[in-house]
Amino acid sequence: MLDAVKNLLGLHTSESGDAPEATTLETDPAHVAACALVLEVAHADGAFTGEERAHLQGVLERHFDLPADSGQRLLELAETARRESVDYYQFTSTIRKSYDLGQKMVLAEVMWGMVLADGKIAREERYLTRKIANLLDLKPGYLSRAKRAAAEGSE
Repeated sequence: MLDAVKNLLGLHTSESGDAPEATTLETDPAHVAACALVLEVAHADGAFTGEERAHLQGVLERHFDLPADSGQRLLELAETARRESVDYYQFTSTIRKSYDLGQKMVLAEVMWGMVLADGKIAREERYLTRKIANLLDLKPGYLSRAKRAAAEGSE
C-alpha cells in the first residue's frame, strides 16, 4: 500500500533504497497537480484550518515518506500553482494522463481525508470533491469507497 501511495506523487527511491529523490518533486507536474487539487479541497470552505494543514503535512511526511523540507517545498509549489490557475482542468488533465485508476483512488482518499480532517463536511468541500472526482473520470462508487477508507483511516 505504501508503494501505491508513493506512486501517487511519483516519488522514487534512490538505487540504495534510501529517501525519495528530491528532484522529482520539482520536475514532475503530476506531483504538483495532485497536491494542488488536495489544497483546492482544503480551501473549498473558505478556510484552511490548522487541523487541515496538520493533516496534509502528516500525509506528505508519513504516507509519502517525505522529509519535512521536501513536503514543504511541494506545498509551496502546489499553492502557487493553485493560486495562479483559472480552473481545475490543468490539474485534472495532468492527473488523468499520468495516473492509473489505483492512483486516482488514492488521491480521492487523500481528498476525503482532507475534508474529514477538521471534523465537519462543508457543502462546498463535498461538492468540490465530487466535481474533481468526476473530472478524473472516477465513478461515484469509487468515490464512496475512497470516502469510507478515509473515514476509517481517521478513526
